[in-house]
Amino acid sequence: MDAKIACRNVWKLYGKDPEGFLAAHNGEPPDDAIAGDGYIPAVRHASLEVFPGEILVIMGLSGSGKSTLVRCLSRLIEPTAGEVLFDGQDLLKIPPKELIEIRRHKMGMVFQHFALLPHRTVLQNVAFPLEVQGIDRGTREKRALDVIELVGLKGRDGYYPRELSGGQQQRVGIARSLAVEPDVWFLDEPFSALDPLIRREMQDEFLRLQTMLQKTIAFITHDFDEAIRLADRIAIMNEGRIVQIGSPEELVTRPANDYVANFTRDVAREKLLTVASVMEASPESTALSDTTVRPTDKVADVARLIIDSELPLRVADDDGRTIGAVSRAHVLDVLFSVEADAHG
Repeated sequence: MDAKIACRNVWKLYGKDPEGFLAAHNGEPPDDAIAGDGYIPAVRHASLEVFPGEILVIMGLSGSGKSTLVRCLSRLIEPTAGEVLFDGQDLLKIPPKELIEIRRHKMGMVFQHFALLPHRTVLQNVAFPLEVQGIDRGTREKRALDVIELVGLKGRDGYYPRELSGGQQQRVGIARSLAVEPDVWFLDEPFSALDPLIRREMQDEFLRLQTMLQKTIAFITHDFDEAIRLADRIAIMNEGRIVQIGSPEELVTRPANDYVANFTRDVAREKLLTVASVMEASPESTALSDTTVRPTDKVADVARLIIDSELPLRVADDDGRTIGAVSRAHVLDVLFSVEADAHG
């Protein structure tokens, strides 16, 4: 499957002559040269792909470069070097007018600050990007009403932003970004300003919408719990570099370095890991329980069943074939051997 949007070897340097500096070092300047010449590296040699229908979460601490990278993907910020590909087309090589059309018709963006227009109603806010496209009032308002209902705000189309809660305002921001029916959806910490309960509600809403719409999504967060709840894959950044890309399970069980391990150390592993990730694929024991579990079961959901069994449980695929075994020791290892896994 081809990526919907991707970047190749993207750099974003701030300084007096970043393009010339990169060229003088053949596109691979060492860290000491970057610092010595007074450049600030927001993004360094970043490459990633987001596939159709995928949620790729990009995360890292403040200043890691995650927001800058996503803005490079949409060309809200001009990369210093590299390629940004949208359906195989390099966005850095197209004329400004064509880029504007792609942004208006194929990209949706939601940011931490809702940036709603205070003197416009919910309906007018959601319809605004369609108004910018020059779509007639009747058509744009019909589309806006459909999206308002989709995000759970039916009946509030005549409200003003000041009359809405924080969660409702964020729903308006999401509806506005969906009104253009984008191919790619960029979300930069959209829920981080919300109270914990509302944040959880908005995550549920986001997952519900994604189940229905199957958008291609780049989602920024600094919260690993949020990342593992939403992501198909996670890209972790540090000091402008992408240090690891993988599924939540891969990051927890096989962190690339201590930086990644620190992100995953406090994760409730039993709720994240599946039986497939901890089972013995070729069980040495000939004595297995008649009880079976599925490889896709979360360890937390079957832990009591496994621990209470004297014999390892069979792991069976959809056709009922035994593909492995999972024992009490495997579950205890998940629950209590965090340090060993993080550094092993």
